[in-house]
Amino acid sequence: MPDWTQFLSAMTLTLVRVSGMVAFAPFISSTAIPMRAKAVFAGAVAFLLAPLVATLPRAQLSINFSSLLGELAVGLVYGLTLMLLNEMMIFAGQIIGLQFSYSLVNLLDPNSAIQTPLLGDLFQLMGTLVVIGAGLDRIMLASMVRSFHAAPLGSFALAPASALEIVRAAGGVFLAAVELAAPVLAATLLVEVAVALLGKLSPQLPVMMLTVPLKTLTGFAVLIGSLALWPRFIEARFSGLLDMAERLIAAPGAGG
Repeated sequence: MPDWTQFLSAMTLTLVRVSGMVAFAPFISSTAIPMRAKAVFAGAVAFLLAPLVATLPRAQLSINFSSLLGELAVGLVYGLTLMLLNEMMIFAGQIIGLQFSYSLVNLLDPNSAIQTPLLGDLFQLMGTLVVIGAGLDRIMLASMVRSFHAAPLGSFALAPASALEIVRAAGGVFLAAVELAAPVLAATLLVEVAVALLGKLSPQLPVMMLTVPLKTLTGFAVLIGSLALWPRFIEARFSGLLDMAERLIAAPGAGG
């Protein structure tokens, strides 16, 4: 691209789109990554993509309020949609924490700057490890690159239907979290039933003293055994969220 004016315009619009994803997407948005590193990463991606995406059909390189808002909307659609994966992991940890009697054990989550349950932080970290180990972060970046074909520079306008779709997807976080915590919930429920029956058979049995440690030990044993299913479960949910983000970007009426 010999015209530096067009190059800078394309790079600016690309940087706005990439920055929206970097601000909210899993792993990349972590506060453990320095802000300077995020800025350099977003700038490098925008610099490399600008010559390519500027030559795509229907690309509009003029910088104005509507084009900047549209590019920010694309990045936020990706970031907010994929952020639901972290929310699912935190909520699953809260559910299991209640079963383990850890509901009062809270830590300051550095990502959200709020107090979250201990197991919620643990589940979020384990989910991040799965994302990195499975290479889903690279798939996310590849999907962002494909978004320039579905919504060329300066041509996207967020439709109300797309925002409502993200809100509906947020409601699915609760169901997905219950599915992830289901093995531990079932095991701890069986322990409670067994201890209750033993208490009926032997009234002298210290039921209250046995329930909590038995539930905790059984729950941790089942949780460790169910970790083998986590990569497939998280990859499926991540792929579903990524497909939804691509569908919202390419939805009829989403483009301006």
